[in-house]
Amino acid sequence: MATTEIRDPVDVEPPRSSIVHTRAYQQELLDESKRRNIVIALDTGSGKTHIAVLRMKYEAERESRKVSWFIAPTVALVEQQSEVIKTAIPVSVGYVSGASEPNQWKDAGLWRGIIAKHRIMVTTPQVLLDALHHGYVDMGSDISLLVFDEAHHAIGKHPYNMIMKKHYFGLPPRSPLGTSTSRVRPMVLGLTASPTYGANVDVAFRDLEKNLDSTIRSSRNNRHELAQYVHRPEFKHVIYASPIHVQDGIPSVNYKALEVVIAELDIEQDPSVIALRARLAKLQPGDDRRRVDQQLSKALDKKDTFTHKGLRDFARTAADICIDLGTWAADWYIARVIERAKQAANPYNNIMSAWQEKEKRYLLGILNRVSVMEPSEDIEQIVANLTPKVRTLVDSLLVEEALFRSMDEEYSGIIFVTRRDTVLVLAELLRRIPETSHLFRIGCLLGSSSSFKRHSFLDITRSMLDESQSDVLRDFKIGDKNLIVSTSVAEEGIDIQACGSVVRFDIPPNVVSWAQSRGRARRKRSSFVIMFDQAEPREVVRKWEETERQMMAAYNDPRRDAAASVEEDDFDDLDGYCEFEVASTGALLTIHTAVPHLNHFCAVIPTGGHEHLVPIYELDPPDYAEGWHALPEHARFTERYTGPWGATVTLPRALPPHLRKFSVDRIHRTKRRAQQRVAFEAYVALYQAGLLNNHLLPHTSGIEPEKEDEVKAMLAEVAKRESTAQVSIQIDPWATAEGTPSWFAHELVVEGLPSLRMFTRRPLPTFVQKDFPTLYVPGRKELSMTIGGAAGSPASDEEVHLAQRWTYRLFWRLYGPRMERGREDFAYLFLPIGSWPDAEEWDERRRWMDDRFMGGLALQGETPFAANAAAFGARFSHPTNLPLVRGVSKYNKPLRLLRWQYDPLTTEEEEKFREEYSAYPDLEITYPLLVVRSLPKRRNFLIPFPEEDTDHEIPSQSGDAPFLLHPQYTLVELASQTEVQYTLLLPSILRWLAMALTVHSLRTSLFKQNPVSTVALRHLVTAITAPAAQERFHYQRLETLGDTVLKFITSNLLYADFPLWHEGYLSRKKDHAVANVNLARWAVKKGLYRWIIRDRFIPRKWKPHYSSAAGAFDEILDDRSREGTPTASDAAAQNGNSKESRKGKAEDLSTKMLADVVESLIGAAYEDGGFDRAIDCVTAFNLGLSWKKLPEYIGAMHAVDDIDDIPKQLALVEQMINYRFARRTFLVQALTHASYQGDFATMSLERLEFLGDAALDMIVVDYLYHAEGKDYSPGYMHIKKMAVVNSHILAYTCLKTAVTVESTMPTWSPEHGLEAVDDSQQVYLWQCLLHSSHRVLEDQNLTFLRYQKHGAEIADALENDAVYPWAGLTSLQAPKFISDMVESILGAVYVDSFGDLGKVRQVMETLGLMRVLERVVHDDVDALHPVSRLEIWAAQHKPRKEVEYKLTKEKGDVTCAVYIDEKELLQVTAPYRSKVSEDEVRFKAAEKALAQVRAENMDIDKDVFDGDDEEVEAMVADTEAHADSS
Repeated sequence: MATTEIRDPVDVEPPRSSIVHTRAYQQELLDESKRRNIVIALDTGSGKTHIAVLRMKYEAERESRKVSWFIAPTVALVEQQSEVIKTAIPVSVGYVSGASEPNQWKDAGLWRGIIAKHRIMVTTPQVLLDALHHGYVDMGSDISLLVFDEAHHAIGKHPYNMIMKKHYFGLPPRSPLGTSTSRVRPMVLGLTASPTYGANVDVAFRDLEKNLDSTIRSSRNNRHELAQYVHRPEFKHVIYASPIHVQDGIPSVNYKALEVVIAELDIEQDPSVIALRARLAKLQPGDDRRRVDQQLSKALDKKDTFTHKGLRDFARTAADICIDLGTWAADWYIARVIERAKQAANPYNNIMSAWQEKEKRYLLGILNRVSVMEPSEDIEQIVANLTPKVRTLVDSLLVEEALFRSMDEEYSGIIFVTRRDTVLVLAELLRRIPETSHLFRIGCLLGSSSSFKRHSFLDITRSMLDESQSDVLRDFKIGDKNLIVSTSVAEEGIDIQACGSVVRFDIPPNVVSWAQSRGRARRKRSSFVIMFDQAEPREVVRKWEETERQMMAAYNDPRRDAAASVEEDDFDDLDGYCEFEVASTGALLTIHTAVPHLNHFCAVIPTGGHEHLVPIYELDPPDYAEGWHALPEHARFTERYTGPWGATVTLPRALPPHLRKFSVDRIHRTKRRAQQRVAFEAYVALYQAGLLNNHLLPHTSGIEPEKEDEVKAMLAEVAKRESTAQVSIQIDPWATAEGTPSWFAHELVVEGLPSLRMFTRRPLPTFVQKDFPTLYVPGRKELSMTIGGAAGSPASDEEVHLAQRWTYRLFWRLYGPRMERGREDFAYLFLPIGSWPDAEEWDERRRWMDDRFMGGLALQGETPFAANAAAFGARFSHPTNLPLVRGVSKYNKPLRLLRWQYDPLTTEEEEKFREEYSAYPDLEITYPLLVVRSLPKRRNFLIPFPEEDTDHEIPSQSGDAPFLLHPQYTLVELASQTEVQYTLLLPSILRWLAMALTVHSLRTSLFKQNPVSTVALRHLVTAITAPAAQERFHYQRLETLGDTVLKFITSNLLYADFPLWHEGYLSRKKDHAVANVNLARWAVKKGLYRWIIRDRFIPRKWKPHYSSAAGAFDEILDDRSREGTPTASDAAAQNGNSKESRKGKAEDLSTKMLADVVESLIGAAYEDGGFDRAIDCVTAFNLGLSWKKLPEYIGAMHAVDDIDDIPKQLALVEQMINYRFARRTFLVQALTHASYQGDFATMSLERLEFLGDAALDMIVVDYLYHAEGKDYSPGYMHIKKMAVVNSHILAYTCLKTAVTVESTMPTWSPEHGLEAVDDSQQVYLWQCLLHSSHRVLEDQNLTFLRYQKHGAEIADALENDAVYPWAGLTSLQAPKFISDMVESILGAVYVDSFGDLGKVRQVMETLGLMRVLERVVHDDVDALHPVSRLEIWAAQHKPRKEVEYKLTKEKGDVTCAVYIDEKELLQVTAPYRSKVSEDEVRFKAAEKALAQVRAENMDIDKDVFDGDDEEVEAMVADTEAHADSS
């Protein structure tokens, strides 16, 4: 399968060079291409691409909907031609190739976007073929013009031909009456310099024209002009003497030394053979043993192991180089390759990452036995050992260079050779030979594709190149190099315009190669030199020249203008050919594409970080009889079977048993066709089982195919971090419907105060006692409160009028400056019940003030509610029960009276007193004076007292000492102590009630007839309160709990409802379901944003809510929490403060906030009613899934077949975990690796690991959430959780878990005779994994060795250290499948116990995981990852410090240096074993850096978690990445 790279179009600028005019022959062929399909046959350099560019420009101007598709056979050509097209045509050009692997070709939405966005596409053919096969591109509907560059490739099974045969000829022909929307064949334009592939021109032309539905054409009317631009090089040939030492053997000293060592090799010593024999000895009869038996027989028969085949290829290549180039060349080649191979075989080197470690050691041992002689550096000796072929080449190059120099032209040439390694050696020779070294600046071209992924010894020679292909071509174009030695890579497509001489060091293999390489010589005076062995016939060139003459005559023959008719041929041959099409998309699977499709499907199945999964094919009958490898040499060779063939394919254990093995009968003519057919059958079955989408590809999102486009858009939104969604503003809990006349009375009771009657427009819901808040009042301690149910009948008008007046007076005392004078239409009203203490006394005082006010006797500042203190004191004998006074001018804030002072002031006191009243210079001091103090600053009585405030008395505040007021300039508020108490308390009570009413609205709307409506009020209030509200409790802790609950129940649903899905599909589906963007989308659909409490309660800015402003709260909001949100006053000013004016107002809500509230509601439901209630909550939001209760999911999970006879070591696992399985099928699955090829029909462990991961998280987060006395924030819960769920601690747990198998062994000694001796053994959990992989076994053993070295130290640190041992755990370097075992076992216990998390927790306790968690919590172990902690420490500084880790590898060690602000702090060095060693040394360096900055008294813990929890979570998110980085 091809992979693609999508590059966005660039803005195309007009060409900066001079305008290129279309030549007459180009215009002739352009006009012809507009009328019909043609293949343009012109020599290299004649401007074929220019014709194609003009044709595509015409098509872009003519066709507005469909695209032109330019296809080139190589990545280099795609890059080159796309740049040409972008520069020439001012339209959007898309470039797609297989140069990288972004897997974007699997996305239907992406392809549709590309076609809609671009007018021209430039791709390799496989990219287009894949897109057509999968139905992403429809040739008839999407493409108007197909351009085939190097069109002569359109034969056989080349993708060019496949594109035409499978997707072109099935379309109706174009019609002059058709429109741009017609689904018809596109026009075809081919470009080639050599439209033939053999000597028979007629056959080649017929096939090419038939395959491309075109006519081959060259210019007929403008041949003379064409000749002016096509410069045929002068053909020359040179002859060299045949090598003289072929019959006498290869004279190279190093070659002979290499041959001696190779001859002594024993294939039985090869690590591959040893490993196969070891595996075979351990395997029981079955499929896996049969496969290993075949592999061993093949390895012994073919001797094609990595080392043996590689060394034979090496020797053969060296021999060819010796024959072609000479003995010195062969000696140099062998010496350099062995030198490079020794470097690559070094276990600490990563030159050839594909080489296995055992192969490296074996190869290194062999190479060390080769007695290599360093080739001489003496020039005379080098020249003396040249072959006649090289001498002839040198002479020819000198002649050509001299000829160009004589014409005053710079020389530039290419030497074409056949063998890749010959390029390297020939270039080295030319650099050393005196005659050429000073004339030629030499570069090498081997092709741009990387071969490091191929498992071949001679891949090492690619690493010997000093320069990249692009650098060589650049230098050649600008003249820094003037001679290139190249393989056939430079024959076709690569733009080498300045070449004047081409030399064929080896004879071209065919006429196409001959014509293409000749076309590289483009200069006006150029030469084409072919070198012949004197013994080789030279007739072949004359035949090619004759073929070319026939070819030119054919495409200039007007009688051939009619395109060849397309006839059915035998291309698809009847030997089992088949295809499968998805009607809805047109996606097509053929027998030719089935194998790569099946390979890709298996490759994307998650593997636990280990080797990629592949389908395993077995032939019927097998190539070798069973046990062939054990037969004597003389008995091994028998007549080989030649067909027909059958085949079986076995897919990974991640799939269910009925989708794992497929077979076809023994009816196919070839082995390959049998494998293709069985792959086809398997792939169709996967599609029919729903494991492929309608484009015949694995589900890219692990979701329903019909939802992929929608989900892709959402995922793109998340990737772009779209932060807001436009939604309506928060509800007003006091709002009422239009024209609601009635008021309903309730009784408000506050402990220690007389009751109030509270009136509201709607009856308040009934609250239970535990719903009501506690009021924390300084001096009164903790007060309880209640609000009774509504009275049976509405309040009378008289009651309402009295309540409005009393409420206005109650609130005006403290909040008057923010109220509207005279306005009494409040959303709530209050009136005393019965007779309050001191009521008569205060009524008398108010009547006195009313009389004064009505009689015009009021003094400055007096109101009906406030009297002059001097007059008031004189009238009522200076009473002390005055709860509220205030100064007339300077001291106008509310104050409380402590006492009246009758004692005269001292001189000093009087002086200070007069300074305070300096505005009254004639002030007469009269007694008594008022001694006052400010009211307490605490106004939010919903917040508990600080822990240190044990007596809860009124606090004395800094700068709040008592002071004096003059009674003449002081006002007494005519309010009793009780009234003032209520004035202070009511804002807090109303705040609580507003939140409770918001919850009531939520209960009766979103959760109507849903059990979630019964969840405790305190949980729901917390769940919908945003951190921005700055309430005592907000949703973040519940959100963390709810997030875990949601993932847990979603994992249960997916595991049960999708039994065929592997872990990769399940994970992606879960990630989509619980993603913020999905939760936010459903939250908006359900209108959840209306109930999110995000306004901030600020008592000092509070004012009562008016009933006519039905919108957001009128309480003043904190600008920081609701920036840009319209307040009531804004609305009043702008929109007349009417209800309608608030409609349509919107505010920005964070997508994350919407998702967080969904999760916090789930957490609240779980807290109140467990998983059943949580599922009720999720059901209310839907989230795109069909929800059921957990018992139903667990029941579905048990729909598996039982396994009775399990291996003995698996039964030991039950002892290790102290759990007896009721159905051991789950235990077998939990311990089955994907590589296992045994007889059990279970799936591999990944699905149970998926479920166990969710159960583990659920148990840990639930424990942390309820940890007594901790009240962890989300950031801390995340850090503590990672200490128990990271892959390193799970791997450590797996490595240490063991059981002792007691046994005795009889032994004899002279002293005691025969006696039984204890032979008990430890069996470890990791040893119980069922697998069939030597790599798994090797990784297990190496990891356990590291555990034996570090395990005791880790155990001590976990038990005693104050810091979590991240570096120690990382040093285990355990592969992921070891930690996966623990999670899969937990998953198996969960299913087997019918969802009993208590049983899972007991197993965790047995394994020691709960002990780790308990100690991290109770001993407050620092579990923050050292890398994250150092980053936080750096972020605390202003300006921020920059932390950098620099890794270096040298002599088998890896060193990590920590730099802070570009200054080195310290270094840590450790042995380098693998990539994980880099993580280990980095973690150790971070730990040491932390210790050092602490030692230098840098407060690393200061304010680590100050700020909001979202920021904390973001800071510590790296902890999880660091924890699982290996």
